[in-house]
Amino acid sequence: MSEDLFSGSVHTDGCGPLADRMRPRVLDEFIGQDHIVGPGRLLRRAIQRDRLSSIILSGPPGTGKTTLARVIANTTSSRFISINAVLAGVQAIRDAVESAKRERELYDRKTILFVDEVHRWNKSQQDALLPYVENGTIVLIGATTENPFFEVNKALVSRSRVFQLHPLGDDDLVAAARYALSDRERGYGRWKVEFDDGALEHLVKVAEGDARSLLNALELAVETSVEPWPPADGERVLVTLDAAEQSIQRRAVLYDRDGDYHYDASSALIKSLRGSDPDAALYWLARMVYAGEDPRFIFRRLLISAAEDVGLADPAALGVVASCAEAYERIGLPEGQFLLAEAALYLATAPKSNSALAYFDALAAVEAERAEVPDHLKDANRDAEGLGHGAGYLYPHAYRSHWTAQQYLPDSLKGAVFYQPGSLGHEARVRDEVLRRRDAQLAAWLSGELDVPRPTAAPTSHAQAASWTARADSSSAGGLSGLRDLVFKLAFPPRHANVLVLAADDGLMLREAVRTCAEGSVCGVCRDAASIDRLAYAFKDVEELLRPSLAACADAARVADTAMDAAGHAVFDLVVAAGFLSSYGAEAAVEGGRALVERLRADGGRPAFVFCERSPVAGALPTIVAPLLEAGTLAAFTAADEAFFASSAAPGFSRERLEEAIVAMGLEPRRSEPYRYDTQRSVGERDILAWLSADSAYGSAIASAIGAEVVAVVLDALKKGIESGQAAWPNLWNVTLA
Repeated sequence: MSEDLFSGSVHTDGCGPLADRMRPRVLDEFIGQDHIVGPGRLLRRAIQRDRLSSIILSGPPGTGKTTLARVIANTTSSRFISINAVLAGVQAIRDAVESAKRERELYDRKTILFVDEVHRWNKSQQDALLPYVENGTIVLIGATTENPFFEVNKALVSRSRVFQLHPLGDDDLVAAARYALSDRERGYGRWKVEFDDGALEHLVKVAEGDARSLLNALELAVETSVEPWPPADGERVLVTLDAAEQSIQRRAVLYDRDGDYHYDASSALIKSLRGSDPDAALYWLARMVYAGEDPRFIFRRLLISAAEDVGLADPAALGVVASCAEAYERIGLPEGQFLLAEAALYLATAPKSNSALAYFDALAAVEAERAEVPDHLKDANRDAEGLGHGAGYLYPHAYRSHWTAQQYLPDSLKGAVFYQPGSLGHEARVRDEVLRRRDAQLAAWLSGELDVPRPTAAPTSHAQAASWTARADSSSAGGLSGLRDLVFKLAFPPRHANVLVLAADDGLMLREAVRTCAEGSVCGVCRDAASIDRLAYAFKDVEELLRPSLAACADAARVADTAMDAAGHAVFDLVVAAGFLSSYGAEAAVEGGRALVERLRADGGRPAFVFCERSPVAGALPTIVAPLLEAGTLAAFTAADEAFFASSAAPGFSRERLEEAIVAMGLEPRRSEPYRYDTQRSVGERDILAWLSADSAYGSAIASAIGAEVVAVVLDALKKGIESGQAAWPNLWNVTLA
């Protein structure tokens, strides 16, 4: 065990290996891995603020795991201890824990324990560390080349934040090489090192993202290109392509049945099946079989896919795969490959449904509360007389359709919806009936019929529950939450993205950005300063490092400055602007947006933008009066209504108007999607009088099209149509990715 992290491994005298000498000492020297330590990223903020919690660094060799630990050691005020799991056992853990306790008691100083190759510890060794990570005695930094979710104890992983390091890109490797060649103290900056055409490129290419491999090869190539080594300061050193090729050999890529590739290939197969691509499914299946994968493992994955991804869209899929798996046990290889292929092709070409995942929503509800079984569903054989168990139960077979509206969920979950039937295959045939019965069930609850169950009650009609259909149907269930889902589906940001949310006052997009991009950062700019306190309170349940940076800006021209001041950086991967144009005014928002685009691109950034703006929809008022007007009058009013909303006088942002604004900001619209949903809106006489007033743009256009006399008839019909105070109202948002 080493009290001084990496003691003895730092060589500044030119005697140690180049890869060791060139290890970065501070974050600004660290090359690559911008997705976790770039500007604004969560891990960078934690290191800079010395607020590090337990983490596990996972990634291939040479990607910077140990180097990042060294950077943390040089940055933090905490005490550092280093252990190599290959060499250390339980006693080393105990020694580290005891010294950490003393450090905390005597000096009130935290201890950070770095464990290299943490996956090499067995379960008991990892368990020995667990309680001290949990109670804060030590802060763990674990490094592993394996997938920590498989090779590290789940309990230890759950108490740590996992960061995955990726193989370095060619540009990163070139930068590392150039840095080593220019550094006079630790590298080769004292000499004029030059390369034949393609020599350095060969080293970079064959290193395959491994900085250590590159620097080791660079060291060998440079120091064997001149005799003797080292030459006099300032001497020219030429590295030929032949020397470069001899300095590094292409590494073999193996299929490790116990390692990451085993799981990655399996994941590729399942995702190809889920994506209904039979060609890709056969390719990944063949690759796994060729590499010696156990066919029983493959069949287990296919059985899971049959239930999870095909599900009730084709209930026969599970039987087909199970039959193939059973037949394989009789036949074996090589003929058993036909059975693997048949099962995979069946799943790839079958209709898909993941509605079985509704079970996990129900499981979450169970975990959240322990609800009582309703009395009428309890066992009547034991306590019917004394406690009334079973009283009021409606026997479905006593009814003509073998069904009647009845409460089956606990009182606290009345009306909850878990299962959303899909629209393909077998589920498409049962979907309407499931939704119809759910409609009737809810209508009965809302009407109070189920408060006092009556054995003779007939099922509530489907017409009575029609208003619930839109809410029960998943295609329109979302409202604004569905708009949020569409925005992040179009943007599809990675977990390490830095996100800027404009017009963030309602918090809808802000909350989703924090959840989706937990390893990056989120900044929200609000229109109203009063929103800041409300949003700050709303995020009190979120870990401090994950909370968004918030700022208010009433002037669209200052949005860029406000955002960058609040975030502390200018590196954003995604900008979400829902209602930005309408809240600031189109002209001012376009100017402010253009300034923001220019600032973000100043340093070479190319963030994605998603704009959402509301667009009023034709047909709302004609729908209300449809049953009350004669056909000719209704047709004229409907035509006038549609003409107004198709004209430039219509309020809101049509797709064309939104895209014009986006182009004016210096962006290029890439993809646009409308988002529609219906709601019930409160409408009063004052509203319709204002809408059809000759002073309003809408009223003026309608009167011009159908005449004042017909407008008066429409107005009378509208007054009758809104007597209930509620009206079905269509909503349309235009969403554009740029």
